This record gives sequence, structure tokens and C-alpha cells, in this order.
Amino acid sequence: MILQSQESLEMLVMVSRLLSSKLEISELLTTIMRLASRVVGAERASLYLLDEKTKELYFDVALGLPEDVQKMRFQLGEGMAGSCAKEARSIIINDAASDPRHSKKADAKSGYTTRSLLTCPMIIKGKVIGVVQAINKTDGDFSETDKNNFEAFASQAAIAIENSRLFSSVKEEKRKMEIVFKKIKEGAILTDTAGEILILNSAADLYLEHDKYKFSNVTAAFQGFSIKPAPETILGCAQTVSLFEVCREKPKKFYLEGAAIKLFKEDKDGVSIHEGWLWILSDITAQRLEEHMARNFLSLISHKFKTPLASINGYAHILNEEAQSKGLPEMVKKSSGTILAQGLKLNTLVESLLDFVTIENLDETALNKISFDALELINETVDMMKIRFRDVANLTFKTAVTETVTLNADRNLIKNALKCLIENAIKFNPAPEKLVILSAQNRDGHTLLSVGDNGPGIPGEELENIFNKFYQVEASFTGQVEGWGIGLSLVKKTADIHHGRIFAKSQLQRGSAFTLLLPL
Repeated sequence: MILQSQESLEMLVMVSRLLSSKLEISELLTTIMRLASRVVGAERASLYLLDEKTKELYFDVALGLPEDVQKMRFQLGEGMAGSCAKEARSIIINDAASDPRHSKKADAKSGYTTRSLLTCPMIIKGKVIGVVQAINKTDGDFSETDKNNFEAFASQAAIAIENSRLFSSVKEEKRKMEIVFKKIKEGAILTDTAGEILILNSAADLYLEHDKYKFSNVTAAFQGFSIKPAPETILGCAQTVSLFEVCREKPKKFYLEGAAIKLFKEDKDGVSIHEGWLWILSDITAQRLEEHMARNFLSLISHKFKTPLASINGYAHILNEEAQSKGLPEMVKKSSGTILAQGLKLNTLVESLLDFVTIENLDETALNKISFDALELINETVDMMKIRFRDVANLTFKTAVTETVTLNADRNLIKNALKCLIENAIKFNPAPEKLVILSAQNRDGHTLLSVGDNGPGIPGEELENIFNKFYQVEASFTGQVEGWGIGLSLVKKTADIHHGRIFAKSQLQRGSAFTLLLPL
């Protein structure tokens, strides 16, 4: 008896080793089938898995069974296998012919005679995933000892099947991710926390010539490129997402826009742990070259317009004065006045276009940063706007600055940005009594300069678009006046170049508030 127990233990240890070494599901199930009969000394064995959708048992692997038997399915409660799965307990039958629980369906189709059965459920986390069955004890009847050994085997088999399924699932997800990773048109690089490259797709390989340089770390990936900020700076950054730009001048201009995204995993306590980076690269060469051409074109026409406009406005002014002082015909008075008014309007548009072109070509190194008082700047800008819009009736300015707010920025650029926001607050406001409110405050390491109005407000769907170049909200909504649609784009560029941002809040029929947020 002791010898038999030792042999059973040795068998189970050997079985455990064999099962734990198999990860491919088909190979594992075949191994389970071959071992099952040896564990309890049976002629053969059957393995059924439970279909979660239909709640039916089926043969996933059926060694030596005819094809029509392999296709058979059993409902829960049907036959020995179905009863075992439904009740989640082992069953021994040593006289199958006289036991009504034994289904003769499989025997009838296979021609095999079942004399005795030992059936055990395979259970994981309290859930039956299948049934393993030993058929026809070769020596005597199935015993309680056989049942105990077979239950231990069934438990090991269930764990092995679950592990194999998890492995297959992870393997399939990895395959899908690799397909997506390699097929996306953007360049993609996956690195560890130190920037060591784990995988990169074909687009990144093409952009950075990995086949040529054979770099293994992202810090060495941008050879021949200028990159801002540097990869070393990004790797040491606390931000979850870091944006960067890449440029190569020779042999041909090439521009990439990038985002470095921190990847996290959770430990057993649910704490997020940084485990790597995903670097995304987008080719924006065509966009940048188009922007460069557009800037050159706008700069050219702006400067070309200034000389003839100066002549037109100068002579229009003289002609208008002559018409008024010397009593020239009414037609001459009206015509000269119209030419002068439209010429001045066109001059304002050209000046705004020149301002836009100038700031579009600026970079951070060209900023003339000084420290200045925000309230002083606001008052100066308001005084200028009062003169500019002196013909606008019922226009009121209010200033709300309750603390000393000092800015360290390019004063002229900030002043132009405020001017653009005030112009918009007035021009696009059809209210009979127009109100413009200006405020400044320090908050959370930033200075906030705000311009609010009592205008018609901006539809929510437009808030993402209003800072785009040459974009204006539909004329029928705003009662739009002449303009290029570049004022808010100029403000956004001013914010960006100061490492700040501009945002808007608005309510229909209640007004809008634009806030320029700048770092202290």
C-alpha cells in the first residue's frame, strides 16, 4: 500500500513537470489525454472542454475516436461527463452497462464498449472548465485512491489549461499589437525608462535610418537632426506627455513632429509604476514647407502694399480736405471720403498682416523679455483702444486688477496680443451697449491676463477652431466685419513662444472671456 502511494506520488510529480512544460494548447491537451489513462491504470481517456457560450461539453482532442464521435456535444447533466460538469464533483461507475447515468451515445458510434468510468471535473477559481475521464480500469475496479489521484491530476490539468489559455491570449494580443505598431503610418518607437529601444516600426526605421546607424538608445536616434527639447531632457521630465520637434536641414529639409508618452503599469497594490516610453513621430515636412511659402508670400504682399497704400491714403486725405474746404461738388466730397476711409481700413489690415508675419517668423531667442507691470500695460492699451474706437457709441472699459502683477515677457508682443483681444471684443459685439472687462492675476505659478465682453458668445463647437489661422466664426452669427481672421492666431503664437497658452470660455448670449496664461 505504501509502495502504491509512493508510485502514485512519483507519477503525479512527473505529470506536474510535463504539464507545466507545455504552453501551446493543442500540445498540452494531447499530453493530458496521454497521461490521464496512465495515472489510474485505465485503457484510455477522454477530455471534454466546456463551451462557455452554449454550455455544452465537446471533445477538443479525441485520440483514436471516429470523426463523427469527435463532433459530438453533451449538455450539462447529460451522461457521466455532463453530470460531473453540472455537479462539479467526481463520479465513479464500475458497472457502466447497468448505470442509467452513462450515455451510450458515444459507444454506439465508436463501437467501443465502456465497462467502467472515473470522471473528474477540471476546476479553476471555483469554475468548471471541462471534464477528464478515465475509461475501463485495466486491473479491477476504480477505487477511492484512484479518484484522489485522478482529482489531483485533473487539478493540475486545469491549471495547465488556464495557463496555456492565458499564454495564447497574451501571444495573440502581442501579435495584434505588433501588427498595429508596424502598420501605422507614423513612426513609433517603444523604449524602456532609460530610452533603450525595445521595438520600432518601419516608419521610424525609415525616418531615422536605423538600418544605417544601428542605434540602440533613443538619445542616439536623431543623428543629423536638431531636436527640441533634447531626448535626455524628455527622459528626465516629470510630464506624462512631452511634445518635441525634429528638423534636418541637409541633404533636404525634413521636419518631424513628435510626442513622447510615458507608459505605466500597476503593481499588486494598484500603484502606477513607470515602465517605459512610446515615441510617436509624424512627418510634417509638407505642412512646414507650405507654411514657409505662405509666410514668404504674405510678407511679400504686405510690404508691396505699403508703398502704394501710403500714396493712395496721402492723396485721398489731401483730396478730401480740398473737397471739404473749397466746396467741391457733393460727388467729389463723397468719393474722396469713401476712398480715404477704405484706404485707412486697408492700411489697418496690411499692418495686422505684417504683425502676424513678423511674429510667425519669431523664435524664443528673438524675444525681448523685460519685467513690467501688468496694470500699467492694460491701462496703456485701453487708452490706445479708446482713441481707435472713439466713434463707437456706448463703449465701456472696466479694469479688475486687485494685486500687483509683474510680467517677465516681450512687452510689445503682449501688448499686441491684448490689443487683438480687445479689438475682437468690440468688433464682433452687436450689443447696443458694449462692455470690455480686463483683468490680471497671479495663480499657481502663472500670470493670467483676461479680456471679457458682453457679446453674443461663441458656439461650443467653434472654440477649438477660433485660434486657427484665417478662421472666423460664420458671418451670420457674429455680424462679422472686415478682417483676416488672424488676430487670435497671433495671440496663440504669442502664448506659445512664451511657453504659455490661450483659452476661451463662452456662453451664448452672455459673452466670452479670453485668457492669456503665461508662466511667472
